[in-house]
Amino acid sequence: MSAFTGSARDTASVPGAGGDLLAALLDGMDAALCALDAGGVVTHWNREAERILGWPAAEAVGRRGFDGWAARSADAEETLARVMGAMRTPGRQVHELALLRKDGGRVLVRSQSAGVRDADGRPAGVYCAFSEVHVQIDLERSIALSEALFDDAPWGVVLIDADLRPAVVNGYAARAIGTGRTTLLGRPLGEVVAGGVEELEGALQHVLAEGGPPAPADLWVTLAAAQGAGERRRCWRSGFVRLASPMTEEPVPLGVAWVFQDVTAERLAAREADRTRFRWSQLHRAGVAAAEYADPAEAVAVLLDFALAGFADHGLVDRVAGDRRLTRAVASPAGAPDADGLCGGFPQRYGPEHPALQAWDRAGSVRVSAGRDAAEWAAERHWPADTAHALCTALRSRGRTVGVLTFLRTAARGGFDRQDALYAETVAARVAAALDVPPLA
Repeated sequence: MSAFTGSARDTASVPGAGGDLLAALLDGMDAALCALDAGGVVTHWNREAERILGWPAAEAVGRRGFDGWAARSADAEETLARVMGAMRTPGRQVHELALLRKDGGRVLVRSQSAGVRDADGRPAGVYCAFSEVHVQIDLERSIALSEALFDDAPWGVVLIDADLRPAVVNGYAARAIGTGRTTLLGRPLGEVVAGGVEELEGALQHVLAEGGPPAPADLWVTLAAAQGAGERRRCWRSGFVRLASPMTEEPVPLGVAWVFQDVTAERLAAREADRTRFRWSQLHRAGVAAAEYADPAEAVAVLLDFALAGFADHGLVDRVAGDRRLTRAVASPAGAPDADGLCGGFPQRYGPEHPALQAWDRAGSVRVSAGRDAAEWAAERHWPADTAHALCTALRSRGRTVGVLTFLRTAARGGFDRQDALYAETVAARVAAALDVPPLA
């Protein structure tokens, strides 16, 4: 637009590709655009300007200023002066202008005006791009939202590209994953997510193909070991939004916006509360059921059957039968392979360092787990071959140890923790009371 003679329609009719290209560029712009020469006469008026104000190029081009058509008479001179002021001022000038539509309605626009110089460097006019204020505010609001999300939002935001690699990562997400914001960019997710990456990538692939899920979902992942730390198991409450380009006729996926919060503490607390409620419910049911048996061994078997649910795979009760000798009293579940040990009152073949004897010596609990060769480890302790974890606790009644209660888990379960030991000691107190029934007077 170095020359400001003729209209956009006139330019389109100029022979040659240059005029056609200029007309196509002006009419294809998303923003409204008009140009004025040094005398304030409108020389160009594109289709977006016509859409916003209703004035066609044929009626706009050739007018001086905006008086009598695009602005009220009271505002027209000021409006023209603000627009033309950009001709002699370096850079762009931004203004909000109250313009008139052809139907008489008023519209507030935000304009950007810049001066144009001729071949000799003298001011030749201005061009003015404008859009409705609410449209501009929507754009600015979207930009501000994006900047806020990627600055210090209280949740993680990761933009994933169409190749399932992070393109933008905010501070919360970087801290949650345990890396820097730029460290993740362009890297496969499998480099930082050691477990659960298939589920995460599956969710991203689904969103790219079908769109976002209707509600957030919990994703459990195991993060790769950081410097000096082991792997971390985390739960992320995640939502996904598919991003598509608005600049194409058909939606083209640009990637996925993944928004998440680390809810590990809340989920673990809820899981622990559920587990505690279940275990105490089992103890209550076990006590009610065991009270119906006159035989102490049958009562203990019932107690063990209830206690094993969701806790362990095998339960063994050994009674004290002399100096550091234990005999098998009850095994649960009944008839399980390799779970019976020596019955009939014969002492168990426990070595001096056996966990059951250690629990007896400590009058407390002992937790152990197998190493690499779990079968050999279990055989040495006379436990079922599939045992990987054990918890032994002393059976105490009336101030003395009357036996040892052992819970066994296979490798399919995790090792026993401190909360498990507390539960086992509660079960042991009931088992000891059932075994050590004083004779009736």
